[in-house]
Amino acid sequence: MSKDNLQAVKRRFEIIGNAPALDNALSTAVRVANTDLTVLITGESGVGKEVFSKIIHSLSARKHSKFIAINCGAIPEGTINSELFGHEKGAFTGASAERKGYFETVSGGTIFLDEIGEMPADTQAYLLRVLENGEFIRVGSSVTQSTDVRVIAATNVDLMERIRKGKFREDLYYRLNTVPIHVPSLKERRLDIPLLFRKFTVDFAEKYRTTPIKLDERAELVFENYSWPGNVRELKNVAEQLSVLSEDKIITAETLVEKLPNLLKRNLPASFAPDGEASNFQEREILYKLLFDMKSDLNDLKSLVFELINNNDLKIPNQQLKQLTSPGYSESYPVYNQEARSRPNFNEEKHNPPTNGGVSIGDHRPILLDSQSSQEYENSEIIEESLKLADMEKDMILKALKKHNGKRKEAAKDLDISERTLYRKIKGYDIQI
Repeated sequence: MSKDNLQAVKRRFEIIGNAPALDNALSTAVRVANTDLTVLITGESGVGKEVFSKIIHSLSARKHSKFIAINCGAIPEGTINSELFGHEKGAFTGASAERKGYFETVSGGTIFLDEIGEMPADTQAYLLRVLENGEFIRVGSSVTQSTDVRVIAATNVDLMERIRKGKFREDLYYRLNTVPIHVPSLKERRLDIPLLFRKFTVDFAEKYRTTPIKLDERAELVFENYSWPGNVRELKNVAEQLSVLSEDKIITAETLVEKLPNLLKRNLPASFAPDGEASNFQEREILYKLLFDMKSDLNDLKSLVFELINNNDLKIPNQQLKQLTSPGYSESYPVYNQEARSRPNFNEEKHNPPTNGGVSIGDHRPILLDSQSSQEYENSEIIEESLKLADMEKDMILKALKKHNGKRKEAAKDLDISERTLYRKIKGYDIQI
């Protein structure tokens, strides 16, 4: 599908965003619209699965017939069969007259079955028969009836997992999944978040005849890095809340802290400086991630060093060993030297230290240290790494780019920052790719 045609569809149905995953889902929906194939739309809650079902119906040959959306999880288990397939008079208590179901009244049109994973097991069997040969039976009847309905289903749960638990029919899954369409979440298209926010604020301003609010650069970073569990629906609610609650038309990060503190919740620890420090959330997150990785690597290195000392009679100065030993190792791996022997608490019988100075680890044989090798280590020069935040951040960016062969999109994903932020950092540090 050409880009021009795709943009025309976006304008017609007011689809906002340029993410490749969104374009792929929309292109698939347009291609399958003119067929009668069953479509299964997957995606998190609030991503707009029903919008895609309406796009498919509107572009199909059935566009002049009826379209109905049914939430399978909202209909009680005892009445869903009657709602979908109808019932005869007296079929159950309260059935005072016969009733036509949706598959009968919408014949020739399209039925959108949302939350298909919540459909009861017996209803799944009825639906499978409709999909296979277009036949159904009303509740309380023995007469088979025919229908010509296109089914579009949607779910926000893993149907394969429900199949493994025995809560969903495997044959129905493969019958529904003729054409799968995955609608990406906001986490999968972070660069579209400012565009969507601008659209919602403009719509709100036009509705109430006010000036639309805007996000500054730091506020956009907060939006792009929030998890958005409610996806587009949550973003729209936030846009309307800020439009009503904010007195300023330029929304800053400070305003977000005051009005919507939940937007600052992150997976990694981070803090917000209300005095407007220059450092932003992205830089802090990179630093925290680097420090956590360094701590983990240091613990692994300590374990490796002590294992090598234990098994290979390595020579190492006492001072160097003390620096490598954390408080948790002090009791398990006591250090012995001439000074230690003179301490009042030194128990010679218990530890049986070496007579010529050295280190004893646990119950294993001692590691001998001679004065000459100790002097050589003590005279060695220790070169410290740069601990500047900018140098560490630049190093992390270089490593990520090297790992992904210069591909900025994959590198940004690995660093957990937006591609636009990575591009700005590359330009600022004058990194040559």
